[in-house]
Amino acid sequence: MATDPTYPASRTAPVFFERRELERLLRLYGRMVAAGEWRDYAIDGLSDSAVFSVFRRASEQPLYRIEKRPALAKRQGAWAVMNQPGHILKRGHELEQVLRVFDKGRFSVVE
Repeated sequence: MATDPTYPASRTAPVFFERRELERLLRLYGRMVAAGEWRDYAIDGLSDSAVFSVFRRASEQPLYRIEKRPALAKRQGAWAVMNQPGHILKRGHELEQVLRVFDKGRFSVVE
């Protein structure tokens, strides 16, 4: 059976955060803004991942990126927290697990 050229080739929808995940990320963001650590954020829905980036100032590179990559869910875990140079600080299967890297006492900003 031949494909109909009038229909566009099927594309996969971009990956994005579910409502529960986004609420948890925004709660963390609010806590860190109140502590004076973060000042801005960006959300990107890409073809293979969803990225929540946080900034000290809007004009800078992101301090941290929290990524959701569903393709890695069965291997290393779909969630990862990366620092500014791109090093993975924490990777796991659950969002709550990887966000523990930001818990008070376990994390400090070094200038």
